[in-house]
Amino acid sequence: MQFAELTERELDVIILLSRGYTNKEIADKLFLSKYTIETHRKNIMKKFKFKTVGQLIYFATQEGLV
Repeated sequence: MQFAELTERELDVIILLSRGYTNKEIADKLFLSKYTIETHRKNIMKKFKFKTVGQLIYFATQEGLV
């Protein structure tokens, strides 16, 4: 799986998560509900088979998204 296979919104969520924003803060920035952000995060985690957000952030850093 490559980051190119993610939606633009999922990439936005990954970048903001990697910068330390909470789900609520991301929701406010993107004018979405925190539940929508949680769903995006869960979908990303499932696509990459990550078990923790730490794994996601590490991968995003390695791929140069942050």
